[in-house]
Amino acid sequence: MLTPVTTNFLSRLRANDQAAWFELWETFGPVVQGQLNKWGRGRIGQETVRDLSQETLAALSDSIDRFDPQRGVRFSTWLLSIARHVLGDELDRRNALKRGGGEKAGSLDESWMVASKDPSADEQYEAAIFRAKVEAAIRAAAKECDFNDFAVFRARVLEGQPGKDVAAALGVSEPTISRRVARVRDVLRRRLAEVVAVYSFTQDEADELTRNGLARNGLPPNPKEVEGGAEVDAAFDQALAEVYHRHVSKDE
Repeated sequence: MLTPVTTNFLSRLRANDQAAWFELWETFGPVVQGQLNKWGRGRIGQETVRDLSQETLAALSDSIDRFDPQRGVRFSTWLLSIARHVLGDELDRRNALKRGGGEKAGSLDESWMVASKDPSADEQYEAAIFRAKVEAAIRAAAKECDFNDFAVFRARVLEGQPGKDVAAALGVSEPTISRRVARVRDVLRRRLAEVVAVYSFTQDEADELTRNGLARNGLPPNPKEVEGGAEVDAAFDQALAEVYHRHVSKDE
């Protein structure tokens, strides 16, 4: 069952809400470009990859009214199928030109829009999709939080600097560093839950935070009420840092 936030986001896309389309492409555009590069295997250059990624966005816009998430298809499968279709048209066009004639682009095959027990996307692609969601949540948290608080969180959690070193560099106590980290962590937990909810068309997608050690029912834990609260926070920070580092390493 789709959540209200997911349904609302689809409604915004279908109403051609430009802000919604920007959010979608800011989050997943880099993943699509990476997949096109992988499929192209050197046959297409970076300029063509950029052009095809824009064509993918246009194809998404054209097909959004026909997309039926109630069939159980993952969002990532939808996105991947559109990109594959766009790339296939480009390669067919090039082959036709080599033969000296034109060739009409094929129509979009929508047979993929059915739930399957076997994922059509490989594990690396699915992992990249999830990392993109985490990065979107981090960006949202950075905009919402106090600049200095987020700088401390970045140094302490994302960069893995010892708390005493961060405290010494800022001339504050370690408990102050911990409080700043906690404030950002609380915001980030909520943003993670929101981002995953927006793009979760299946239960499998909705469970991604739990599988990756980043779930807490969408709410920050209260150490006074939850036994082992400090351990829960430490585990969350470690899981987040691991996902973040894998995301950064893929972009380098």
